[in-house]
Amino acid sequence: MPVFRNAVQPWHLLIVLAVCLLVFGSKKLPDMARSLGKSMRILKSEARALRSEDSPRS
Repeated sequence: MPVFRNAVQPWHLLIVLAVCLLVFGSKKLPDMARSLGKSMRILKSEARALRSEDSPRS
């Protein structure tokens, strides 16, 4: 679809960040980012464990 070719511009990200700041407040955002990072690390390690579990062992 040619309409969505350049859908995400840098200023879109700034607007999203500003809206998040207004909705959640500046005190909650670092805690949310920290918990998101922790969740991503857990997900990555679990996916790695599943991959190594599925690989054939010689």
